[in-house]
Formats: sequence, structure tokens, C-alpha cells
Amino acid sequence: MTAPSADRARVTTFVAVSPLDAFEVFTEETDLWWGKSPRYRGLRNPNSLLRFDPPGPGGRLLESFEEEVFEIGRVLVWEPGARLVFQWRASNFAPGETTEVDVRFEPTFGGTRVVLEHRGWDAIRMDHPVRHGLDGPATVATIGRWWGDLVTRYRLHAARPRPT
Repeated sequence: MTAPSADRARVTTFVAVSPLDAFEVFTEETDLWWGKSPRYRGLRNPNSLLRFDPPGPGGRLLESFEEEVFEIGRVLVWEPGARLVFQWRASNFAPGETTEVDVRFEPTFGGTRVVLEHRGWDAIRMDHPVRHGLDGPATVATIGRWWGDLVTRYRLHAARPRPT
């Protein structure tokens, strides 16, 4: 058995919708499933709005509240029903400090397997505040739990009946 990488966290969930619907819920309803507490919002405001703007390649994942706008990341890959990759940065990252989130939507019996991998942690210095004093593996484990909470919210939201 190999040790988990200190560079990436990976979480997987299943949603009982098609890959295209799973992708659309992830990208078009982000603000509805993403946690609305300071733990999940970079602006530390539960009333902020999260959205991909504009949706598509080259778009940005933005968090906004009133006049304040924070760019969480830029979309690198936008393949509806298959894959989404975007840069991700915490609110305390310096310019140029980014990690990468890769989300794959894999068709499976009865729905979609969603695999989210957040990588690039080796590039973030060990004394960075985002690590909260944790070493590489502990940082990645914490990020994995954080994403685990979010994809659970996503899975529950995706299970809601959709308007036809």
C-alpha cells in the first residue's frame, strides 16, 4: 500500500442524475449547495454569492457580496457532462499562489460518479496560513474533509427533484 500524496486530496460521491445534469448542478447551482458559513466562504460572509462567471472555458469562480468580489479561481477545462478543472485559491493566498481542482463526471449504473481532486499543495509553502500549522499530509487530510463536507452537500442538493 502506498502512502497518500501530500500534494492532493481526492473525494468521490455518487449522484443519481446523468453526467450532464451532475455537471450543471455543480456549475449552475454552486451557490445553492456550497456551504454558507465562514468555513466555506472566503469573504467570511454567509450571504455572499458563489458563481461561475461567465460559465465556460476561461470563466471564473467568483464569490461576491455587495461591492466586494473575490476570484476563487479561473476555469481551465469546461467539458459539460465530463470534466471541470479550475484554479483554486484561498482568500489569504498571495497573487500567483494557486492550487487546482479537477472534477470528473463518470457515467455509472443509475447515475454519475463524481470524483473531485484538489491538487498542487506541494507548491504552497509549509508555513502558509492556509495550512494552519499542519504538515503536508495533515493539510491534505483537512482539505479532503472540507471537500468531503461540500460534496455531501452537493450530492444531497443534486438528489432534489428538478423542474421539468
